[in-house]
Amino acid sequence: MDVMPLLLLVAGSAAIAAAARRTPVPAPLLLVAVGLVVSYLPGVPDYTLDPEVVLPLLLPPLLHTSAADSSYLDLRAQVRPVALLSVGYVLFATLAVGWAVYALVPGMPLTAALVLGAVVAPPDAVAATAVARRVGLPSRITTILQGESLLNDATAITAYKVAVAAAVGEGASWAGGIEEFLIAAVGGTVVGLVLMAPLHWLRTRVKEPLLQNTLSLLIPFVAYSTAEQFHASGVIAVVVVALYLGHRAWEVDFATRLQEDAVWKMVAFVLESAVFALIGLQLPVVLRGLGAYDGLDAAWYAVALFLVVVAARFLWVFPATYLPRMLSARIREREEDPTWRGPVVIGWAGMRGVVSLAIAFSIPLTLHDSSEAFPERDLVLFLTFTTVIGTLVLQGLTLPPLIRLLKFPGTDTRAATLAEANAQAQASRIAEQRLDELLSDERNALPPPLADRLRAVLERRRNAVWERLGQPNPVTGESVDDTYRRLAREMISAEREVFVRLRDGRHIDDEMLRTLLRRLDLEEAAAYREAE
Repeated sequence: MDVMPLLLLVAGSAAIAAAARRTPVPAPLLLVAVGLVVSYLPGVPDYTLDPEVVLPLLLPPLLHTSAADSSYLDLRAQVRPVALLSVGYVLFATLAVGWAVYALVPGMPLTAALVLGAVVAPPDAVAATAVARRVGLPSRITTILQGESLLNDATAITAYKVAVAAAVGEGASWAGGIEEFLIAAVGGTVVGLVLMAPLHWLRTRVKEPLLQNTLSLLIPFVAYSTAEQFHASGVIAVVVVALYLGHRAWEVDFATRLQEDAVWKMVAFVLESAVFALIGLQLPVVLRGLGAYDGLDAAWYAVALFLVVVAARFLWVFPATYLPRMLSARIREREEDPTWRGPVVIGWAGMRGVVSLAIAFSIPLTLHDSSEAFPERDLVLFLTFTTVIGTLVLQGLTLPPLIRLLKFPGTDTRAATLAEANAQAQASRIAEQRLDELLSDERNALPPPLADRLRAVLERRRNAVWERLGQPNPVTGESVDDTYRRLAREMISAEREVFVRLRDGRHIDDEMLRTLLRRLDLEEAAAYREAE
């Protein structure tokens, strides 16, 4: 087995994603563009998306890290718009695209057109939220886009299975489709609910951080594969488990959280980079299969499908935003009246991604119990590819200027800092009371300098947030807190140099050096996290 193409893919995509941080172009778009160019360079091998790899091996960790970083409370507060997008919109887009393609492409069976509709129905909000965070979208819109991306794949995959069954002649009905969807949704939810508590219990009982992080990496695959064994939605199972674990992450010890945060950031960075690069690298594979279609006809179909996909999202988003308010007085009482700007951004943030391509590549080659080819399979692949590229490039490049043009109100940093300071003040007061209780017990007696050090740590944490509201240094422009952290890091750097010099002079050995450096690293990490 030649692993060099895989190594080149991972290394190259990571390098491009890192370079994108120095440009105004979002990393997903630059990765796709470079992938398109590289795909035609001499000597570059074919990178074919294998649905047997993408869906069970790449999708679970990407869903897990996104769900674990999401807020369960925020998603619960936005459950109606999230459900309307992740379920209602996906089904609406499947039907709208299916009927449009059926009318547009001569000879395209309706069942095959509905397969295409299910394939391109789910937006990939990884790209959308990456853009949104860069330009500072309001948290409510970002939460809705995240929630949609967590659940819409399950709806699309179920709709795809029903449409494929009808297309290949295995028999499918509306009642059967609804039944399969309910089994997938309810089954996936049940599997997630059954697994989440035992998995969390295991995480809190395993005390070795390395073992805990190994378990953390296995959890999304366990949830996904368990649900799939029962013909339920692995996507929903992963999301339910990850939301619960993220919500209860405070119960895991600090060493695990620190390592887990770094590990999952690395995993998400590598997988997301490789996935978007893979999208661009599919161009030669897709074009070679197009064969029988004239270039102009294929291009016209691609443009028309892109317009239908964009229009269908707006046709759903605006009624889904305003109709519930018109029909329910309770909603009008509980929620603020939404402006038109939110639906515009949500409607335009409909970029498609690797899940659509992976599903398209899983379309069977032949009909059921027949050697007859699946109707228009090559065209479905081509139109899926052009829709993914078109939405990523056109919508991805224009979404940031659109958000800036609409002038969303920025985050009130002063109010956020005040809320943080009040929370820290309450926590410090309770901690100080607890410290007094502990020190009053003779079993916890400490020399005064050590007791004062504990009080100083509390005082430092309490004052750090308030200092951010103070006047900056007139010479450097730094806040008092920033200056404190910078000086602390300078002191740590000076200590580190002394330890290395002592090791080089054979006054201490490497094992002692590693112990001393780890202590300094933890102190510097604490300063860095405060700065974040």
